[in-house]
Amino acid sequence: MRTHTGEKPYKCDKCNYSAAQKFTLDRHLAKHTGEKPFICDECGYKTAIKRNLSRHMRTHTGEKPYKYDQCDYSAAEKSSLDRHLATHTGDKPFMCGECGYRCVRKTELVIHMRTHTGEKPYRCDQLT
Repeated sequence: MRTHTGEKPYKCDKCNYSAAQKFTLDRHLAKHTGEKPFICDECGYKTAIKRNLSRHMRTHTGEKPYKYDQCDYSAAEKSSLDRHLATHTGDKPFMCGECGYRCVRKTELVIHMRTHTGEKPYRCDQLT
């Protein structure tokens, strides 16, 4: 019901974060404590979220459970499969409000927006 009402009764006492579910708040609290109880036995990767460890383990196993039945593409993460689908559908859900440029990934739009703002976040440290 809270999904529909927007009610978020579980409040973080360290910041202004609030959640609809207690387990979501508990997961958030790990950001403040730095606690990362889920550890990869292969490489020592640590995370506060169990499913992140499951996802990480695919880097060691090579498992790619997300498959597209229209071609032989498969991916370790669902987000990668979703991006791949755009190559078949031509869907470009991210649009620039300034010029109408459209793209598949949000990060592409962030980079594009720099053409309007003039922002240049990377600088060469070498003197010429």
